[in-house]
Amino acid sequence: MATHGGVPVNEPHKIFDTILVLDFGSQYSHLITRRLRELNVYSEMLPCTQKIAELSWKPKGIILSGGPYSVYAEDAPHVDNAVFDLEIPLLGICYGLQEIAWHFGKNVLAGEKREYGRATLKVERRSGSGKGSHVDHLLRGLGDDIEVWMSHGDKLSHLPGSFLTIATTSNAPYAGIAHETKQYFGVQFHPEVTHTPRGTQLLKNFAVTVCQAKQNWTMYQFVDKEITRIRALVGEKGQVIGAVSGGVDSTVAAKLMHEAIGDRFHAVLVDNGLLRLHEANMARDMLTKGLGINLTVVDASGRFLGLLEGVTEPETKRKIIGNTFIEVFQETARKIADDAAGSPRAGDIEWLLQGTLYPDVIESISFRGPSATIKTHHNVGGLPAAMHLKLIEPLRELFKDEVRLLGTNLGLPEEMVWRHPFPGPGLAIRILGEVTSSQVKIAQKADHIFIEEIRAAGLYRQISQAFAALFPDKVVGVMGDKRVHEQSIVLRAVVTTDFMTADIFPFETKFLQKVSNRIVNEVDGVCRVSYEYTSKPPATIEME
Repeated sequence: MATHGGVPVNEPHKIFDTILVLDFGSQYSHLITRRLRELNVYSEMLPCTQKIAELSWKPKGIILSGGPYSVYAEDAPHVDNAVFDLEIPLLGICYGLQEIAWHFGKNVLAGEKREYGRATLKVERRSGSGKGSHVDHLLRGLGDDIEVWMSHGDKLSHLPGSFLTIATTSNAPYAGIAHETKQYFGVQFHPEVTHTPRGTQLLKNFAVTVCQAKQNWTMYQFVDKEITRIRALVGEKGQVIGAVSGGVDSTVAAKLMHEAIGDRFHAVLVDNGLLRLHEANMARDMLTKGLGINLTVVDASGRFLGLLEGVTEPETKRKIIGNTFIEVFQETARKIADDAAGSPRAGDIEWLLQGTLYPDVIESISFRGPSATIKTHHNVGGLPAAMHLKLIEPLRELFKDEVRLLGTNLGLPEEMVWRHPFPGPGLAIRILGEVTSSQVKIAQKADHIFIEEIRAAGLYRQISQAFAALFPDKVVGVMGDKRVHEQSIVLRAVVTTDFMTADIFPFETKFLQKVSNRIVNEVDGVCRVSYEYTSKPPATIEME
């Protein structure tokens, strides 16, 4: 059984037919996995350096992602050659196509003309049976002329041996290729992005028609198997302490844990002084009165703010908060155990629940070349080595929209299921520079006004995440007929399906003017408000 931090983890790839995506560093790699799951086909992503011999399971098929490299470069990453010994279907996308061609003939070169953006793909049919009869399966049902999204500079100089051309563009004579006898395919374009309108159908053709993967990945299937796993993992007397914040991830994880082991689950809300306005009280009412979860609220705001005094570096702030968070949990676990001594609920608490999601795992993967660590995520990095509680992460394999669906299936109210995410480090990463109690109050009030106006305008469900950030540098303003130097608030609102990429939400100017006017008039210490327009990538969703 696979483990994470020495703890057995859920292994859907041993239960569900799985398409393995090997990541060469494309910004779109995660979308391949996401699109397949939307088709109810389970998929996982691993780095391109993954050794096939180290896998404890066999995928139904493998997809090689795009990447920023040239396959002929000396330092270019290459897939484990054992991939080609598995005798399973293979699909290469962009760099992945070139990787397949390089393996079979080293016939890739720099193109005279780069191809970025939309292109028209012309499909070449190979009808008949016998040799090469499978090659039409990938593009079947897509039409003869398809709009696709290109993003490449290199291209094939000629077909590798035993391959056929199945699609072309005006700039790429080998935009789609297929092996004559093996179920190996390659496309130069990106079917996983929305700019390729029929791309999801292509991925379905590969996963379902070519790989014969079953479309049985659903949250109804997941929840029963996960509850069974939790009960077996924790045992009949084991107890779990859970990190809850009132956000959708921790609440769904808490509800799942409560369903699995009942009162042996102890939810703890740590008020670190960095929560949204009135957050602790609202979360207490929702979790206890609304969901019947056993909850302990710990006010550790002074402790956190004291440790953050004078700290301005974002990673240092994250690690201080993460370490202190675990320390508080350990102390609370001991107190709960002591208070329960002599009762039917007596026993040591050995497990710590965390709402880690699959994008957290992806962003925290660090390996040579193609992928780099973007940040230390509060759920998967920066934890002290001497942690005395074992992690249990029931949502670790899920994307955000899957968590929302799971929450709905578990009976959570709609308002909770669709609540915007809030980062583990809280307002500490929305307050640039030093975090103090006065700065927290400014950020809380500004954020509350912004969200209040979004709800009043009926826009909340249209936006995936919105917040107000505080910039500490003083700017000049005129208030009350006098010149002032105060701080500025930056508003951010994004739209996304998986939080791996995101676009800005296009507010009307009148709405932003109304929010700006309220913040400047109602929040002391602020004289200017702006709206942040950068998508992800190149920016991250949070400011730090």
